Amino acid sequence: MPRKPSSDRPKSSTAATPADTKRAPTLASFRSEIDRIDKELIALLNRRSEISLQIGQLKQKQGLEVWSAAREDEVIAKALATSRGPLPVETLRLIFRELMSGSRSLQRTMRIACLGPKYSYSHLAAVAKFGEAVEHVPVGSITAVFEEVNRRHVQFGIVPLENSTDGRIADTLDMFVRLPGLKIRAEIRLRVHHCLLSRCAWGQVQRIYSKSQALSQCRHWIGKNLPDARLIDVVSTAAAAEHAQREEFSAAIASQAAGASYGLNVLAANIEDQTHNVTRFAVIAERSEERTGRDKTTLMLRVPNQPGALVEAIALFKKSGINMTWIESFPNSDGPTERDPTYLFFLDIDGHADDEPIKKTLDLVRKKCERLEILGSYPRGECIES
Repeated sequence: MPRKPSSDRPKSSTAATPADTKRAPTLASFRSEIDRIDKELIALLNRRSEISLQIGQLKQKQGLEVWSAAREDEVIAKALATSRGPLPVETLRLIFRELMSGSRSLQRTMRIACLGPKYSYSHLAAVAKFGEAVEHVPVGSITAVFEEVNRRHVQFGIVPLENSTDGRIADTLDMFVRLPGLKIRAEIRLRVHHCLLSRCAWGQVQRIYSKSQALSQCRHWIGKNLPDARLIDVVSTAAAAEHAQREEFSAAIASQAAGASYGLNVLAANIEDQTHNVTRFAVIAERSEERTGRDKTTLMLRVPNQPGALVEAIALFKKSGINMTWIESFPNSDGPTERDPTYLFFLDIDGHADDEPIKKTLDLVRKKCERLEILGSYPRGECIES
C-alpha cells in the first residue's frame, strides 16, 4: 500500500524562506541613507531660509524689527516639543539657535555689544541668545555696553544683572539709574561652570586671575585648594585667561571655552562653590518686548525716606495679586553729601506692563513713590548651560 505524504518530513535545504531573501544592512547602506537624508535636510533648510527672508522683507515694509525674543523662544519651544529623541534637547536647541541666527543674518546683520573679550561669560550669553551669525562687539566695561546701545552703534547689549551666589551686579544697576530710557528686552539665565585654567601644574600656581564675581563664587574652593595663591581682579574672565596664557605660574578662573581658546589646560572643572550657580543677563535695547502671556517686568523706584514707605508701596502688588520675584536695594548718589544716603529699589514682578491689572497697580504705586521707572517687560527665560 503506497505511503501517504507526511508533513513531518524534513523540507529540502534548497527551499527559500522569507528571512533568506532579506539582506542584512551594511555600513555602505547606512551611509547611503544618511547621504539621502542630508540632501533632503539641505533642501528643507534652504526653503525655510527663503521663507524667513520673505518674512524679513514684510517686516521691513511694516517697520517691524528683525529680532523678536518672544517669537524665537516660541519657535524653539514648539520644535523641541515635537522631538521624541534620540537627539538630546540641548543639541536640538543649539541647532535651531544657529538656524535662526543664520536666517536672521540674511535679513540684516545685527551688532551685539557685550563685556569682552570673546569667551567671557557675557559673550557666551550673547551666543546663547543670538547665535554666531551676528557681529559680537566686545567692549571693556558694562558702562560701555550701555553707551554703545544708547548711541545706536549696536542694536542690543548684554549685561549681567544678578547672580544666584553674589546677588546684584552693581555696575549694571548704576547704569540703569543713569540711562533709564534703555529697556530690558529679554533675559538670559546662564548656568555658569568655572574652571581653573593654566599652562603650569596645579602646585606651581602662584597667581589666580579672574573677574571679582567669579573669584567670589569660588572663594571656598580657592581657600581650600590654593590658599597661598594671590588673587587678582581683572575686567573679565576671558581677560583672565589672556593673563594666564602670557604669564608663568599664573592661572585663570574662567569658562572651559576660554581655556580652549587660549590654549590652557583645565586643572580643575566645576569649581564654583554652589552647584546651582546661575547668572541672569539682560538684553538691553531701546524698547521693551511685546506681550507674550508669560512675561515679567523690572521696575526701579525711589520712595520717601520715612518709616513704612517701601512697605506701603510694595503692599499694593500683594493687594492686586501680583507676584514679586526679586528685590534689591541700591544707594542713590543724588542729594547733599552730608545727609544719609537714600536708596533706590529694583524689583521684578510677574506680568507685562501693558497688562491691565499691572497698569492699574503701577498707577497706584507711582503715587507712593518719588520716582518709578519701568525698565522693561520681557519673556521669562529658561535656564541654559553655558
